[in-house]
Amino acid sequence: MKRILISRTDSIGDVSLTLPMCQALRNKFPTVELIFIGKNYTRAVVECFPAVDAFWDIDELFNQPLAFQMEQLKADCMIHVFPNKKLAFLAKKARIPMRIGTSHRVFHLFTCNERPNFTRKKSPLHESQLNFHLLGPLGITEIPSFEEIQHLVQFQSKSTVLPTWLPQSSENTIILHPKSKGSALEWPIEKYMELSSKLAESGKTVCFTGTEQEGLLFRTLIPLHERIIDTTGRLTLEQLIAFISKSNALVACSTGPYHIAGLSGIHAIGLFSMRRPIDPGRWRAIGPNADFIVFNQECESCKKGLDCRCIENITVESLMNQLG
Repeated sequence: MKRILISRTDSIGDVSLTLPMCQALRNKFPTVELIFIGKNYTRAVVECFPAVDAFWDIDELFNQPLAFQMEQLKADCMIHVFPNKKLAFLAKKARIPMRIGTSHRVFHLFTCNERPNFTRKKSPLHESQLNFHLLGPLGITEIPSFEEIQHLVQFQSKSTVLPTWLPQSSENTIILHPKSKGSALEWPIEKYMELSSKLAESGKTVCFTGTEQEGLLFRTLIPLHERIIDTTGRLTLEQLIAFISKSNALVACSTGPYHIAGLSGIHAIGLFSMRRPIDPGRWRAIGPNADFIVFNQECESCKKGLDCRCIENITVESLMNQLG
């Protein structure tokens, strides 16, 4: 193996949980050129992971002439972690010798010559473990335990310079990231506001993060307090990663910044429902200090797969206790 391409063209959280399989490939093939193909907005996350040699923006690739695309895709293996029909047909056209993709996509029948058969939705495995099913054709046949997964990622923020208006010390800084762009069940925004007030009153510095669009949804609700700072819409992803890595803790639902916090080694607290497949068993963050909270581990509605909102019952007091 001289070059392996890994395609995961979805969100930051999904990309974060693909990094352990990248490390497993690096361990198996130390001299291979490992290239990650994804959406450009996830580039900053992948570039914090030294096991990957290069990041390619899939949209930029598709905007190039076909001859250039074919030249770029000269590789020994392509792993479609997140199925992309156009890329799958392009990989076949480029005659990549080994093309790996789940058997659960019809177009993989025509484009992939290695099709591991496994299901994600009903599996008890963590998302990072499920990705290892795709490595069987490359001789990596053992699925690591979640504890072993924790040691498969070396994540290091590229940037160390923060804007001067941000807290420069991590000792008392707590990040609250209330929104998820609809990718997860969310804790009520009113509870985030109550939590921020109590944290500020206890001497903590609280920073709300999110995009400009997300900030517009809750910015006017943020309590006026000298220790509460609104950063929404003001940070690039590179700056957000650096800020998270220098903070004490982060609270969020199952969204990208929660996973970045876990990888960065800070106290990452995820707020979850127990309903599969959106439960913490599938989506909790990786990291030595990553944690999660649910309202009821034995929630009957969640067990039945109902549209349960028990996450809304998680108390502010339970978060205060977790944050110490």
